[in-house]
Amino acid sequence: MVSRASVLAFIAITLVAAPCALAITDTDILNFALNLEYLEASFYSYAARGVGLDSDLTGGGPEVIGGEKANLTEKGQFFAEALAVDEINHVRLLRSVLGDAAVPIPAIDLGPAFAAAANAALNLTLDPPFTPYANDLFFYHGAFIFEDVGVTAYLGALPSISDTTYVPTAAGIAAVEAYHAGAVRAFLLGDIDTVTPYGVPVSTIVDAIAALRETVQGEPVDAFDLGGSESAPLFVPASANTSVAFSRDPSQILAVVYLGGTDKGGFFPEGLNGNIK
Repeated sequence: MVSRASVLAFIAITLVAAPCALAITDTDILNFALNLEYLEASFYSYAARGVGLDSDLTGGGPEVIGGEKANLTEKGQFFAEALAVDEINHVRLLRSVLGDAAVPIPAIDLGPAFAAAANAALNLTLDPPFTPYANDLFFYHGAFIFEDVGVTAYLGALPSISDTTYVPTAAGIAAVEAYHAGAVRAFLLGDIDTVTPYGVPVSTIVDAIAALRETVQGEPVDAFDLGGSESAPLFVPASANTSVAFSRDPSQILAVVYLGGTDKGGFFPEGLNGNIK
């Protein structure tokens, strides 16, 4: 059985300090993580299965908007289902630990928000609107938006873990998220020269997503070049000189998922539930 201490250790990896003035409790930290897990789990559940989370996992919150079954090949379906299982397990675990204190799923946008993110990244109004449910390649782009944000959060929070006995468990869970992100990047790299229906190659879209994240969070952390430059392609968002991963603090994470909004917007049109938002 996973202990509360182990779960808190995992959450500490994704959160250094809360971006608000309230005194933050363990429950607040767990609920912050639960909001983010709702987002990922819902996306992968819709992409793989065409349905959202089971009602016993949502706490009576609103229906997700914009989610749909993705048009995937056998390979894409296998990957989407694997991610769905992992992220749904995270939701179930956090809700179990929180018990009656678990916040319900917030309003989540898994349709128009992706289109808005793509338009902002490319500084264009794409026609038809971008959707991660169109095919394997676009699904990988959608996963790239979410998975990379989680990976860059780990380094910044590790110093906040005071009890080193928690680190092995936390590192093991972090490794699962890193495997996700690495697989997504490998898939994208395999299609680096593919020209999308929008007339631009995969490398242009991925670089634009990375640049958008940097813009909304206020400082560069994950410049990403998939190909075409004199430098070697980067499989992880890390310094080219040290290969140490960049980090994000909670305010940067929120800026990305809100697509630059201050307290709501983007994938969370009404903001997160709980005190950290």
